[in-house]
Amino acid sequence: MKALIAVLMSLGLGIGVAAAQPPDICAVPAYLLFGDYNLTKVSAAVRDARRLDVLVIGTGSSILAGSSAYPAQMEQALSKRLPGIAVKVTTMAKTRQTAEEMAKGLDKILSDVKPSLVIWQTGTVDAMRGVDPESFRATLEKGLEVLQSRGTDVVLMNMQYSPRTETMIALGSFVDNMRWVSQQRGVPLFDRLAIMRHWSEAGSFDMYATTKDPAMAGKVHECIGRALAALVIEAAHLGSLDNRAAQ
Repeated sequence: MKALIAVLMSLGLGIGVAAAQPPDICAVPAYLLFGDYNLTKVSAAVRDARRLDVLVIGTGSSILAGSSAYPAQMEQALSKRLPGIAVKVTTMAKTRQTAEEMAKGLDKILSDVKPSLVIWQTGTVDAMRGVDPESFRATLEKGLEVLQSRGTDVVLMNMQYSPRTETMIALGSFVDNMRWVSQQRGVPLFDRLAIMRHWSEAGSFDMYATTKDPAMAGKVHECIGRALAALVIEAAHLGSLDNRAAQ
């Protein structure tokens, strides 16, 4: 019997000897996360300067405080996966700002902070206020022109998924416009809405309870931070530097 167990273990078929690894609740299907994009400024900063400065702009309603927030979690994930690279993620978020209000402040923000990558989180407030979807799209295009002319890569991020919000706010046209602008301008879209809906449908998180459970909300932010880091590494073609790939 001992000999049989030894053989099974050598084949990786040990019965009750080694427990299977639990599924990763942060897992995201590749089709929701990756695309044919090139974050050239990020790639150059990492390879030439050995540093990566990221700026997150958006509304404060979906950003937690401190190290629990997804920008801090993204910084931690990037630092872990890119050893030897100085990673800094800065957040500039204000509550109740539309995309147009954010876009008006881009020049000043970029004068104060000189990032290689800007993550522009927007859409929710515009949908809540009933901003014209075509005006929203035009604002995104103008904002991207400003950002790209200042020598930074951009990742667009759409709104959070909430079963309650979807029944009260018409998000569809804003989601579609963000996807269209992403494709036309060749910038990645971090489809937070679809990713969080996937986690909800897969049973990873109860999105009805997330807003009432700080621990669960923190875990969702950790997952978002990890997914953002994965998108950046993929789109900047930094796989050869990825610590995870070497393990």
